[in-house]
This record gives sequence, C-alpha cells and structure tokens, in this order.
Amino acid sequence: MADNNSGFFANPLVKWIEYRLPVFSTLDHMVGTQYPTPKNLNYWWNFGSLAGLCLVIQIVTGIVLVMHYTPHTSMAFDSVEHIMRDVNYGWLLRYMHANGASMFFIAVYIHIFRGLYYGSYKAPRELLWFLGLIIFLLMMATAFMGYVLPWGQMSFWGATVITNLFSAIPLVGEPIVTWLWGGFSVDNPTLNRFFSLHYLLPFVIVGVVLLHILALHQHGSNNPLGIDTKGPQDRIPFHPYYTIKDAVGVGAFLIFFSFFLFYAPNMLGHPDNYIPANPLVTPEHIVPEWYFLPFYAILRSVPDKLGGVLLMFGAILILFLLPWLDTSKVRSAKFRPIYKQLYVIFLIVCVGLTWAGGKPAEGYYLIIARVCTVYYFAHFLILLPVVGWFEKPLKLPASISEAVLKGDAAPAGKA
Repeated sequence: MADNNSGFFANPLVKWIEYRLPVFSTLDHMVGTQYPTPKNLNYWWNFGSLAGLCLVIQIVTGIVLVMHYTPHTSMAFDSVEHIMRDVNYGWLLRYMHANGASMFFIAVYIHIFRGLYYGSYKAPRELLWFLGLIIFLLMMATAFMGYVLPWGQMSFWGATVITNLFSAIPLVGEPIVTWLWGGFSVDNPTLNRFFSLHYLLPFVIVGVVLLHILALHQHGSNNPLGIDTKGPQDRIPFHPYYTIKDAVGVGAFLIFFSFFLFYAPNMLGHPDNYIPANPLVTPEHIVPEWYFLPFYAILRSVPDKLGGVLLMFGAILILFLLPWLDTSKVRSAKFRPIYKQLYVIFLIVCVGLTWAGGKPAEGYYLIIARVCTVYYFAHFLILLPVVGWFEKPLKLPASISEAVLKGDAAPAGKA
C-alpha cells in the first residue's frame, strides 16, 4: 500500500490541502492504492465505472442543452431544432445526450445481469443490490420524462399512454393522473413538471450512487468465484491495476458510443418524434424507447389494465426479493450447473420481451410476450427457490489465489 508521506502526497501543495481537507487520502481509500480489491475481477466488472461515466456525460450535456431549451408546448419542438441547427455543436450535444441515455441503460443492464450471474445480490451485499435497483428506477423515471421534452409525436403520446396507466389504480388513480398532468390532459403544465423533474433527478441519482459506492466499500467487491477474500494474498490495490483495466473498457466503450453518435445517431430513436406533437393525430404504433420495451411487453401481455400495471411494476420490484428467493448458498453461477442453464434461458426470455415490446400487441407477438412474461416470473418465484434446494454445486476453490494460480478453472468435482 502507498505511503502517504511519499510520491504524490509529498507534494507541498497536496500536503497543504490534505492537512486542511483530507480529500486526496479519502479518494485514495475509495479508488486508489489504499482500496484492496479481489485479484480476479474480469472485464464484466468494468460496467459499474462505465455507468458512472455515462451519468457524468448525461449531466454535463444536459446542463448545456438546458441553456437553449424552452419548456413550453408551443416552443419546445422548435427549441430542439434550434439546438440542432443554430447552436455551435448543438447537434453533437443533443446526440450525445439522446444516445448517451441508451449507453447508460446498456451499461446498467449489463451491470445488473452480471450481478445476477455472479450472485452479487447475496449476503452481505443486499443493501448494495437494493441501492443499485433504486438507481435503476430513478434512471427509468428520468429517461421517461426526458423523452417527453422534445415534444414530438412519440413524446406526447408516450406521455399520454404511460401516465394514463396510473388511472387503473383504484380510488387514487385518477387524482394521481391529474396531479401528473397538472390539469385534465397532457399539456404545458405536464411539460413543465417533467422538465423540472428531469433536471433534478440526475442529481438525486448522484446521491444514491455515492451511497451505492459506500455500501460497496463496506464489504468490498464480489468476484467471479463468488468466494470471500481470505487475506492480503487474495487482494490487490485498485490503483493502478483496475484503473488501467477500466481505462481499456472506457476506450472500447467510446468507440462503441462514437459509432452511434457519428454514424447512426437516430438508430435507437423513433422517426415519429421528428414530427411536432399533435393531440388530434394518434401514431399508428405507440412505442417507448428500447430500454422500456421488456416492461412494455409485460404490461400489454395482460388483458386487464390494472393487472398489466401491477405486473409491469412487479417485474422490477421482484428483484428486491432476489436475496431471499435464491436459496442456494453458492453465489457464482460458475459452480451452479443447473442455474447456469436457467440463466441463459432467462437472458433469452428478456431479449424476447424486448423484441415483442416493439411489435404490435396482436397475433403471435402477443403470444410470445405472454409466454415470456410467465417464464420471467416463474424464474424468480418458482425455479430459483426450487433449484437452490436440490442443485449440487461444484466444489469451490479454497481461495482466490489458489484458483488464479490454477488458471481460474472451475473444478469438476462435486461439493
């Protein structure tokens, strides 16, 4: 570990600041040489830091865009066109913000599925998992309200459809919808409320992210083997080993991001949103952004409106119960042969829901959505608890160091 009296900390200016405000030593303990990390983390662990990078991109570009945006129904669409055409590099900022939302969700979805595979939700990291899910919910709310701001056709009708869902709630549904709208239809008060909350929520996300990091540092990172570190031989400093690894991930991510930014900026959007909002003309097929499609498919797979709403929200809330629904004592799927197969099926089901959510709610699209919805809930409520009881996991290595020295290969023996 680094000595605070040498190297960087020996700089007179750094020492002067550190004595009065210990910011550098705090950072060193959080993401530096003083933060011990399991020595076997792979590139799937990069997506937490990539999600943080996406959050910074969204906040910075959003602050600049808001300088030129007008939150009024008669001027919002034109102000977005003004940004695209008249503001210096406005097109770049707008495309970075719009595609950055998709990149953010890609990073977070991979981060979540990595947690599902390696059992990062299990004790003692339950609160870490819960805080991550809260970040995900805040992201969804922020993204939905941001999609309304351009005030195009899909913005207007998406807001109308989604906010109307709350009317299905008995007794309080209608008052909630009226409060969300700020009146009796989606109009200027709605746009103003969504604009205000869209600007506020990213800073709330930053606060929850800090709590997420604090919870992470309490017990340290999980690892691909899912076993606890046994001592210093199982750990290495976060810096420089994982900062370099993260830098490689950032480089690959920026190449991926740049492809959409410069060559396909509208691929992940909807062409109807380049038409000004018209309450008198309903689009032929109303769809949300791609990252909402799995939940939209679940919503539409139920004939009853209230049932669809409950299932849609239940699809996310059920993840909060995961630490108790998974009855296996082994964290990592590397040592769980049956769960590993179920995980692959679950992944295919989630892709199927995303695909079905973007199609009309009719014919075999609806059948596929219903089958995938049934499996989605069965995976958590039936398969996970049952498999954890009878599955025979493979033998776990004695320590991370032992597995690393042996090539990190999963033993073939039984526990």
